[in-house]
Amino acid sequence: MANTKQQDQIDSADFMPKEMNGWRAEEEDKIYDEKTIFDYIDGAGEVYRAYQFIELRARHFTKPQSPNILVDLFDMGSSRNAYGVFTHNLEGERKEIGQGSTYKGGLLSFWKGPYFVSLYAERETQDSKKAVLELGREISSRIPNKGPVPEIVSLLPQQEEDRTRIRYFYNPLILNYHFYVGDGNPLNLNPETHAVLGVYGEGEDVFRLLMVQYPEEKKAKKAHQNFIKAYMPDSQESSVVQKEDGKWTGADVQETLLVIVFEAPTKSKAQVMIQKAKK
Repeated sequence: MANTKQQDQIDSADFMPKEMNGWRAEEEDKIYDEKTIFDYIDGAGEVYRAYQFIELRARHFTKPQSPNILVDLFDMGSSRNAYGVFTHNLEGERKEIGQGSTYKGGLLSFWKGPYFVSLYAERETQDSKKAVLELGREISSRIPNKGPVPEIVSLLPQQEEDRTRIRYFYNPLILNYHFYVGDGNPLNLNPETHAVLGVYGEGEDVFRLLMVQYPEEKKAKKAHQNFIKAYMPDSQESSVVQKEDGKWTGADVQETLLVIVFEAPTKSKAQVMIQKAKK
C-alpha cells in the first residue's frame, strides 16, 4: 500500500496555482476533515469517508463574466484510496491527466499518487472547459509522485472487460452502492481487504464479477461460508445456482481469494468466469 511519507513536507496548497487563464483564487482555501466534510459536501461525504480520506482542500476561482471554478483536492492518504474513490464514478470522456481522469459537463476528476482531485465549472462554456482542463494538467504536474493501482485489479479477467467498469473498494457501503449484496457486512470487508467489482457483457447479458483478497486464508473461507449462507442458502459450497430471475450466481474460494459471479446469463458463463478469476 502506497503512503505519503515522502510527501509529508509538501504543502498541498502548492499543488494549485493562485491564478490561471484569468481565473483567480477568490479567498483563502477551506480545509475539511472527516468530521467537517458534511459542512461542505452533503451526502457524498460518506464516499470519501469510506475511503478514509485525510483532508480536503477547497479553492474557488472567479473571473469577471465567467462561471466560477471550484477545485477540491483530497489527500486520500494512499494511492489505493485515491484510485478507489476515482473509480466510484467513471462516467465521462477520458483525458490524459493524472493517472486516470474523466470529464463531463464541466466536471473533471482525476487521481495521482495519494491525491484525488475534482474541478468543476459552475457553467460549462468553451472558455471554462479549456480552463478546467489546463488547471487540471497544472495541478497534476505539481503532484510529484505517482502511485500503484491495487494489485487485485490486475487479477480481473481481461477478455471482454471494459476498464471503465471497474470499482475498487474495501467498504461494504461502496459494494452495496454499485451492487446490493445485503445488509450488514457478510463478506467482512475492511481496510485489510482489497475488493474489485468488474462489469461484463451488455444489455440483458450484463453480469458482475467480485473478487476479494483477504489477509489470511481462514478469513477468505469464512467470508465464503457467510456468503453461501446469506445469498445461496440452498446450495453447496463452490456451486453455481440459478436464481429466481433466471440468472446464475456462483462463488468459490482459493487460498486468500474469494470469487463471486452475480447474474451471469448462463451457468457455463458463471463457471468460466470463476475459473478465469482463480487462475
